[in-house]
Amino acid sequence: MQIISTTQELRGRLKSEPSVAFVPTMGNLHQGHLALVRQAREHGRCVVVSIFVNPLQFGPNEDFAKYPRTFEQDCEKLAGLADVVFAPTVADLYPEPQQVYVEPPPVANELCGAFRPGHFRGVATVVLKLFNIVQPRAAVFGKKDYQQLHVIRAMARQLNLPLEIVAGETLRAGDGLALSSRNGYLGAEERAEAVRLYRNLARIRESIVAGNLDFPALERGAIDDLEAHGWCVEYVLVRAADSLASAQAGELNLVVLAAAWLGKTRLIDNLEICLNADKDL
Repeated sequence: MQIISTTQELRGRLKSEPSVAFVPTMGNLHQGHLALVRQAREHGRCVVVSIFVNPLQFGPNEDFAKYPRTFEQDCEKLAGLADVVFAPTVADLYPEPQQVYVEPPPVANELCGAFRPGHFRGVATVVLKLFNIVQPRAAVFGKKDYQQLHVIRAMARQLNLPLEIVAGETLRAGDGLALSSRNGYLGAEERAEAVRLYRNLARIRESIVAGNLDFPALERGAIDDLEAHGWCVEYVLVRAADSLASAQAGELNLVVLAAAWLGKTRLIDNLEICLNADKDL
């Protein structure tokens, strides 16, 4: 496994590779990330993993400075799974002040985007930069960041990018908590409480499958339960899975998404709801 830190060196390394599969990350890797890397192996002979904490997607009061940076441990975990680790500096990816941005679709201003203005513009811009550098035939993104996956798919489709966006399933702990780099911020009591977010989403899914299509009432019930246990809820919403538009009765493919703060930790999660395929429930 090679570790490369400059765009020029990476382009030289990949010049003769016939098929590259790519997994962009911000590091602090867990088993969810590693599952995406294993999945990437199915889509290319050379697997490239980037590790870059992107300042463009953090707001002024967010956790860019304290975001966990565990590069040596990340490389140990990737040994035997990735062929190349690309770990550029901020100066390498942004050699001059960034004035050209990717403008994501309007839905990027809803859900997480309503609480993190400019976040998805920063995500889309850095991902397009990385795509231009790596030039993969496929790139793998986890479904845990469902809105991000939607934005990246739209960008690739509408900008005619010559690659496939592959979705990876969310990995969960035994109690159902979605694996996340930010779970490391949780204290012991908070970690035990954190599973409540998943359990509320699971209850909403079960209710919808059972025929309850009163989405606002289901959303309100989850919010009330979380707030009663000390959470600060940003949103719990049922949306159309394909468009992330407001869900309407009669739609078969839905997703329930949530973001909430537990103490000083912001957690997100989602569950897909496929009403015409029991195997997906």
